[in-house]
Amino acid sequence: MKEENNVTLHGMWASPYVKRVELDLKEKGIPMKSTNTVHNGNQICESSVIIEYIDETWKNESPLFPQDPYQRIKVRFWASYIHQVYDCMLKVFRGKEALEGFYAKLSVLEDGINNFSLGITSNMNNIGMLDIMIVITLGAYRVQEEVFGFKLLEEENTSLLYSWVTTLIELPIVKGITPPHEKVVSFLQYLKNKVFKAPPHAS
Repeated sequence: MKEENNVTLHGMWASPYVKRVELDLKEKGIPMKSTNTVHNGNQICESSVIIEYIDETWKNESPLFPQDPYQRIKVRFWASYIHQVYDCMLKVFRGKEALEGFYAKLSVLEDGINNFSLGITSNMNNIGMLDIMIVITLGAYRVQEEVFGFKLLEEENTSLLYSWVTTLIELPIVKGITPPHEKVVSFLQYLKNKVFKAPPHAS
């Protein structure tokens, strides 16, 4: 039975997809053998699928999704939207011309937080799916701003989103999976100088 509670997580330390699952496992207190995902010999791929699998398998440990079906749909919608924010942020790293679109997406998130009927909620005593998505997407904004030289998250423009992110990054569970600052800087500088300068592949 002990083996059933062990999950093996394979992936790169800097991958946001890996970090989403890692934070989920930490929140639920599930032992992780290493840093696809394997549980009971079953390989599971794609971070959002992995997270839902973990939530369904360990239902009693810090649920990430609401029990109400309609509220669950809202969480899935916003989780998908936050993933779009991440994709847009990658475009920003390739060129500042994408900043306007990125800021527009953050404004929609801000409206979602402000309008409670849209279903964005946060409970620091029990982080949920949206907390995981948002802190892994925007939690490194300070070091990203340092390396790339432009503002990603501004309190004056998106105060509720800013407060959400800055609160999450101070949680011990989040700090516990955050790589050292120098390591992140080195990795981002590599991306800036080698990866994001390269022309995108033709589709």
